[in-house]
Amino acid sequence: MRAKQHLEEMLRRIVTENGWEWPEKAVIEPPKDKQFGDMSANVAMMLAKQAKKAPRQIAEDIAEKARNDSFVASVDIAGPGFLNFTMTTDFWQKTAGIVAEQGDAYGSLSLGDGKKIQVEYVSANPTGPLHIGHGRGAALGDSLVRILKKAGYNVEAEYYVNDAGRQMLILGQSILYRVRQIQNLNPAEPEDYYKGDYIREIADDVLEQHPDILDGTEEDATEICKSIGMSTILDGIREDLMAFGVHHDVWFSEKSLVADGMVDETFSDLRASGLGFEKDNAFWFKSSDFGDDKDRVLRKSNGDTTYFASDIAYHDNKFKRGFDVVVDIWGADHHGYVPRMQAACEAIGNKGKLHVILVNLVNLLRDGKPIAMSTRAGQFETLKDVVDEVGADAARFMFLSRKSDSGLDFDLELVKQKTMDNPVYYVQYAHARICSLMRKAREQQAQPADCTPEALALLNTEHDLDLLRLLDRYPDAVEAAARGESPHIISIYLRELASTLHRYYTNCHVLSAEADLCAARLLLLACVAGVVANGLSLLGVSAPERM
Repeated sequence: MRAKQHLEEMLRRIVTENGWEWPEKAVIEPPKDKQFGDMSANVAMMLAKQAKKAPRQIAEDIAEKARNDSFVASVDIAGPGFLNFTMTTDFWQKTAGIVAEQGDAYGSLSLGDGKKIQVEYVSANPTGPLHIGHGRGAALGDSLVRILKKAGYNVEAEYYVNDAGRQMLILGQSILYRVRQIQNLNPAEPEDYYKGDYIREIADDVLEQHPDILDGTEEDATEICKSIGMSTILDGIREDLMAFGVHHDVWFSEKSLVADGMVDETFSDLRASGLGFEKDNAFWFKSSDFGDDKDRVLRKSNGDTTYFASDIAYHDNKFKRGFDVVVDIWGADHHGYVPRMQAACEAIGNKGKLHVILVNLVNLLRDGKPIAMSTRAGQFETLKDVVDEVGADAARFMFLSRKSDSGLDFDLELVKQKTMDNPVYYVQYAHARICSLMRKAREQQAQPADCTPEALALLNTEHDLDLLRLLDRYPDAVEAAARGESPHIISIYLRELASTLHRYYTNCHVLSAEADLCAARLLLLACVAGVVANGLSLLGVSAPERM
């Protein structure tokens, strides 16, 4: 049993014995400063109002009983009533046995209890190649799916294909413009169009497949260009995501919303609930009932539906598919749209079930100098270019190194360096370093010890205990990442574990130690390597055995 889990069970029992209810805001976590012990709890302060006692007096009552626990070495009270716990050495030593026994399953939780969650991410318009900003959202979504599955949720990953609307029309017109250029017809330059080299390449394909495309109507030619362009770009997106280690279970077409009657079905539901109404020959959503500054048009007077209408119908469809929670990953520029979409989900009977994660911009640098990016102007670093240059592992780890709504500086030259200044190298090297040590151990006929009490008892230095404490915290990191829908928590944990491992390697003899101690330390390091690989897999990053 983990330290946090053990202490919470003990504290809950003491709280119940005192006739109190466990406070929702009680927190048990490692203190920021090691001098305050292994774990700290604020439960006494959270009970003050309920117990009608001073927090310090409550803390003293709890501490007196907690000291009877065989795995608690000491309990101290700090400040107004913080409880600081130090666990016994043999408690931490048992951690190695737990990690070794559970193997790849270590960190798996029943938190989700099979609850169905859908995570929709990337969903870039098929109007051009994925750029580095899409890459950050892709890494975030894919990693979140992995973490939620680890935490016991039933998760499905989805890509929403925006294959309808104005942007697709502009794509068709952009390709047709290039077709006419190739034919030396000197067409007038459109006001708004996509300018990348990929448009020219698609235009070449269009002419190869339809050499007489300009003999028909403008409308037909645009439709052909749009269809071929979208198909070509979407195929490229799929290939880029596959190379980036990103998987989607479902690719959902926006066109299908109208074709399959989903938009009309949602409109009918809104009418029935009194939240949809006709006005000025248009159909409106009464969003002002949910805090919006005004009601919103869903179908214009000319019969065209708005983006908002499609989005409501799409989310209505998601919930009708049986998802308990829907997670959308959007660019930070959509922040103003979040309350409106959540209001729409509430209106269709799914209040609080839509979670939106915003992904901030990536500042792409080379040797500290920014690289300009613009999809329309064709001046962008594609995700494929970045992955080809630095590798999928480095790109994914960097994308997941910070909270998604924080800006991110991504220096292409830094992540290619094989130095300890490179975060992904730093963590991967921890795994490779242990693998190298294991190979040398086999050459010396040494191997990790079995998880016997005698072997575990030899892991008694402060360096041993530092590693054991961190191994104990891994499931807590998985839980925090799942609850907060924040994969960067795993990245932070892995950097701390790698740092502690590298310090251990410097300060502790392993292969040169006496045989029993060598075997015990090899057992500990095998556990560390397993958890590093486990955590990296949640980020979609490999754990190399040689570097």
